[in-house]
Amino acid sequence: MRTLAGFLASLILLAVNLPAQSLYDTPVTDIDGKAGTLAPYKGRVLLIVNVASECGFTPQYEGLEALYAKYKSTGLTVLGVPCNQFGGQEPGTNEEIKEFCSMTFRVTFPMLAKTDVNGSKRHPLYALLAGRGSPFPGDIGWNFSKFLVGRDGKILKRFDSDVEPDSRTLTQAVEAALAAE
Repeated sequence: MRTLAGFLASLILLAVNLPAQSLYDTPVTDIDGKAGTLAPYKGRVLLIVNVASECGFTPQYEGLEALYAKYKSTGLTVLGVPCNQFGGQEPGTNEEIKEFCSMTFRVTFPMLAKTDVNGSKRHPLYALLAGRGSPFPGDIGWNFSKFLVGRDGKILKRFDSDVEPDSRTLTQAVEAALAAE
């Protein structure tokens, strides 16, 4: 029994860590607990950001919301991914995170459930974004690392935490991605 249980646990862990065939097939759970995939974002430019509520970079929520508000009508979606792997700076539950983001920064962009972005329990989304097959492989260094994904689901750029959402570098990359067919 113990061997079978261990085997099944290993299979489940392996399945969770396998990358999806495409970004849009990636299984995700939103901050409200609803399971789905990224398929609804097909054809949109995505800025995927691992976020935290108690980080020195947390004020970037304001810039991310402003970027989303400015470009959402032309095809940009900012997608927040709470993570507690960096200094324990996202200790809250999904409900607490959602309330904090809404009340403190008036966040309206979509948020996923809290997840791991590095290590053996790395979410399949981050296996695609930063895994061996990514054009920008390597562990996530800290909160508020950003990935820009084109309308076709291809990863275009990776930005470190210190790149502000309103920086010329990031906004030019977003504008170029939005202009591409």
